[in-house]
Amino acid sequence: MIGRREFITLLGGAAAAWPIAARAQQPGMPVVGFLTAASADSANFALRALRQGLSEAGYVEGRNMVIEVRGADNHNDRLPELAADLVRRQVSVIVTAGVPATIAAKAATTTVPIIFQMGVDPVAFGLVASLNRPGGNLTGIATLGVRLGSKHLELLHELVPTATVVALLANSANPSSEPVVSELEAAARKLGLQLHILQAQTEREFEPAFAALHQLGAGGLVISNEGLFFARSEELAALTLRHGVPAVHVAPDFSRAGGLMTYGGSATERARLMSLYTGRILAGEKPADLPVQQSTKVELIVNLKTAKALGLTVPPSLLARADEVIE
Repeated sequence: MIGRREFITLLGGAAAAWPIAARAQQPGMPVVGFLTAASADSANFALRALRQGLSEAGYVEGRNMVIEVRGADNHNDRLPELAADLVRRQVSVIVTAGVPATIAAKAATTTVPIIFQMGVDPVAFGLVASLNRPGGNLTGIATLGVRLGSKHLELLHELVPTATVVALLANSANPSSEPVVSELEAAARKLGLQLHILQAQTEREFEPAFAALHQLGAGGLVISNEGLFFARSEELAALTLRHGVPAVHVAPDFSRAGGLMTYGGSATERARLMSLYTGRILAGEKPADLPVQQSTKVELIVNLKTAKALGLTVPPSLLARADEVIE
């Protein structure tokens, strides 16, 4: 494996209550709340990134800061109560991963600072007044997110030029799903491809969605930038291998677990930017004074072993652009 980038995912989740020992604190010690729609077993990577970034800003968990984690286990309807619980806990700041968690946190408080990370325009979702002057109690990091969808389709078409029918795996329960679908439909028309939309709101719906690929005659799959799919990237990679489907996703673990290709924003950069803002909030700055930062750095990973197994020849031009090639 040729690695050029360190992967730390910013998506993760945890059970509604973190271990009591991790919450022990001195009086007046600031508490950072972490809210996500994802599941408990994907929390460690996110927390490692947050802890590392905060330590660089001078905040070390257990010494002068505590982190409280709330995860909805991929059930968005649980997010409002989890957000309210963090507010009752009187946390100093709430860090959110994704649109659903951010919407729930915004509804829960107008005073507790909220630092979000999402792949869509927060202005379009009414979360901030503008990128430069967010106003209110929210600011954070906006990545390329939705706009990566068309690039995913272009890369898939470049690698599998004979495929005229492709599919998009989406989650309609996520508010950011609609712009993703719209973008992919426009990109498919431009490339002369027939696009089918497959929905999965839970893990149980993965297998039926993949079974539908064969019925539709789809020669490729784009997996949307969605918290559930990010947290389950290794399982999705296994499904693409089992069904012999060329696929592209945003999560680096997807390609490292056998998926064909990953193209997405740098998780390391997102971790650094989010932790920096969280540290500045703990130091007394206000969200309204911190413009929403746009993370534009992207990374391409190609699994050459999987390409060979699928009978695909990766163009040299594509390999030359890759940040990581798995052989």
